[in-house]
Amino acid sequence: MKSKLKIITALTLLVPSYNAFADFSLPGKGSVTYPTGVVKEFKFGFEWQQKAEKFTIGSKSYNMEQIPSSYSVAITLSKDDSQIWVQEFNNGFIEEFEWQIGEHKITLKKQQFSDPVKGDYVIELNGRSYFFTRNNASIVMNFNEEGIETIAIDGVTKNMGTKN
Repeated sequence: MKSKLKIITALTLLVPSYNAFADFSLPGKGSVTYPTGVVKEFKFGFEWQQKAEKFTIGSKSYNMEQIPSSYSVAITLSKDDSQIWVQEFNNGFIEEFEWQIGEHKITLKKQQFSDPVKGDYVIELNGRSYFFTRNNASIVMNFNEEGIETIAIDGVTKNMGTKN
């Protein structure tokens, strides 16, 4: 009996142990619309490779021991409120964007409203509408081992931006 136990123990030690690595890949794709009406596609996503200890943001990879807790995409409204700038999506000002990241869809578009709205912009996160309260807003993604845990938008309001 003792020899069987020794053999089982020895065989168990010979079998490599595999850790369950928590990896994810969220390629992210979208489009920007210029004030001229020209539409350009872009790719911007996130990837985590636990074994390699690499986190990818867009096209750049970074060595990290763990998944960052969050990442923010800044949206800047031009001084005259007519255009926006999102560094991750384009090198200059744009008028609108649409971005699918994992199961989340974020759009920003111009629209006329009966009440004045800052820049005539509405930003939608998974079908819920928000409006600028200032010239800077942020899309904040919180990560867990499966990917994006939550997304929130800072610098916006749900009340059409008409209240101060």
